[in-house]
Amino acid sequence: MKTGTIFLVGAGPGDPDLLTLRAARLIERASVVVHDGLVSDEILGMARSDARLISVAKRRARHTLPQEEINLLLVREALAGHDVVRLKGGDPLIFGRGGEEAELAREHGVPVEIVPGVSAANGAAAAAQIPLTHRDAASIVSFVAGQCKGLSDQDWSGLAGKGRTLVIYMGVKTAPQIAEKLMEDGLTPDMPLAVIENAARPEMRVVRGLLAGLPQLVEREAIKSPALIVIGEVTARDSETLTQTVLEAAQ
Repeated sequence: MKTGTIFLVGAGPGDPDLLTLRAARLIERASVVVHDGLVSDEILGMARSDARLISVAKRRARHTLPQEEINLLLVREALAGHDVVRLKGGDPLIFGRGGEEAELAREHGVPVEIVPGVSAANGAAAAAQIPLTHRDAASIVSFVAGQCKGLSDQDWSGLAGKGRTLVIYMGVKTAPQIAEKLMEDGLTPDMPLAVIENAARPEMRVVRGLLAGLPQLVEREAIKSPALIVIGEVTARDSETLTQTVLEAAQ
């Protein structure tokens, strides 16, 4: 029996129009689609009618399957002769654990192709019209995970501040620790920020504030995942936005 191929495909931030042509074609022809919880129903609806859709959605403190079992699932399906599309929100190699899945597939002699997607950071920033870099505000961008082991022990000094933009994935639940950590590392409490919820989807929200008020902002606005936190001067480039940010933070 011929071994199938595992395609690690980035589904982007959720809007089907932001899929690459390669991603769309693979979704339409795959016999097996293994997807996470951030892939929109519209994108899943592109799969052929007889395709098997397998959800391995993860939520905080609750996993449908541990990552190790997801890796093995992909390999088993490919060894059974199926071409498998592993659909991930954003890009498979940016906090998507695509590297681990590819490594195990190669160990078992299974062909792998990685199809990049619009990352959550790029998609969210574009949808909110926030430039991650700007000649007058930022020439460095850093991506960090706000929900991981050893968060308090990580050194984030220098990742945010003048001339820099920091994008935090999975940071809603740990917003108080994030704000405290960044200020302890030297970031000023009045650094502007934006929280982008459900980026590039009809229900998208963008809320703005200042670093010191991040925990209160998340609680007051009842922010839920998926959401990204963007910290830096790029989030308040024009005077109207900056004024509104200060007013909201003072409420």
